[in-house]
Parts: sequence; structure tokens; C-alpha cells
Amino acid sequence: MRIQDQVAIVTGGGSGLGAATARHLAGQGATVAILDYDGARAETVAAEIGGAAWQVDVSDESAVGAAVDQVADRFGQAARIAVNCAGVGMAARIVGREGKMSFDVFERTLRVNLFGTYNVMSHAARLMSELDPTETGERGVIINTASVAYQDGQLGQAAYAASKGAIAAMCLPAAREFARSGIRVMAIAPGLFHTPMMEGLPEEVTAQITANIPFPARLGQPEEYALMAAQIIENSYLNGTTIRLDGAVRLPPR
Repeated sequence: MRIQDQVAIVTGGGSGLGAATARHLAGQGATVAILDYDGARAETVAAEIGGAAWQVDVSDESAVGAAVDQVADRFGQAARIAVNCAGVGMAARIVGREGKMSFDVFERTLRVNLFGTYNVMSHAARLMSELDPTETGERGVIINTASVAYQDGQLGQAAYAASKGAIAAMCLPAAREFARSGIRVMAIAPGLFHTPMMEGLPEEVTAQITANIPFPARLGQPEEYALMAAQIIENSYLNGTTIRLDGAVRLPPR
């Protein structure tokens, strides 16, 4: 599928992986709609790339549905491309000190990461299925963001790993369901990337983390995620699987 002249929805597009993806797709000629909980950041990126922004909590199903409909109305056509980058990365032990439970972290993480991804995927596919197929028979492509933590979850990452594991697990059944409509579903599992989440760490911690990455021995750049997303969009035979993008890293237990 060509990127030029398509409408694309990018969640979490106000920063990090989402912002890089929004910029890259716009640079390839797409009209980009950014959905982000942080409306101000979304507006900043949208203004930079000539797109539009919606302040949306992706865990709110009705709000997502309204925003996806508004994107189609605003640009005169539904999005053929949807990239889900919105997410949270809270850490907590299942049972912490003095028996402290962490269900609140588990619930919030799944609501944003998993339910949010499901909401956007569902509503994006709803409108994609009504589009005319392209010359390749495609009506759309949906890219969800998992994480290497779905296979290498570290101590304190039970909630995060569960949310990302579910995103990876639903990739194939979603692709099989939407195949009849000509909609592909893929997932990217990034490793350790230079995002706002990582930027808040002390230099010595970042250096320790980077030491575990075989090659290139550095944090991934958000632009490399964006490039992978664009390659998935353009390669029609990629469907129903999760691609690790990680410099060959395998996370240690802690």
C-alpha cells in the first residue's frame, strides 16, 4: 500500500514513537491525525506536519469511536492506516513490600495499553471495511505496538508484559478476521528506545541498560520504529505477526 495521499491515524503521536511515526508518514505524503491524551503535545506535532490533533483517552471506547469518525469527516475519507503507539509503562511488583497489592497498576496498564489498542483497532477497521479496495485489494493496515517485554518481561513488569503480550497474541486472530475485508494487522515489539520514558533515567542507568544491547550497542531511535511502520504499510505480504525491533537484545530478569 502506498503511503502518499492516504489518511493515517497515529495514537500517542504527541511524543516518542508516535511523534516520529506521525512525522515520517507525513513526510511520505500522508495526512496524519494524531490521537493523544496530551492534547497540547498532539497539537504541536500536528501543526508541525500539517495534520490535525484530537485529545483522546484511548481507553474510552466511545471517545475513540467519535474521534475516528471525526477524522473521516475532517479529511473527507476514512483512514487506511492506523498505528497504535499510545501506552503507559508503570512498574510494580505483583505483591510488594508488606504485602502491598498492585491491582490498580495492573488495571490501569491494561486499560490503556490493551483496551486502548483494541478500541482504536476496532473503530479504525469499522471504517476501513467500507472503503473501496486499492489496486492490490487492500482496504487498510493496522499496526499495534507490543514490546520485547511480552517475551522478556522483567521483575516488576507483570502488568506491562501482560498488556503487550495480549497485543502480540491478538495480532493473528485479528488479521484472520479482517482478511475478508482486505485489512492487514501487524505488531511491532520495540526493544529499548530513546523515548521520554527512557530520557527520565539517570545516565549511569541508561549506560547499564545499553550495555546489554548486542548491536548496535545503543538505544533505538524513534525514527527507526517509524521506518519499520512505513515498511509494514508498503509491504502487502506482511500480515498477522509481531516483529521484534531490538538490536538483538534479550532483557535480563531485572
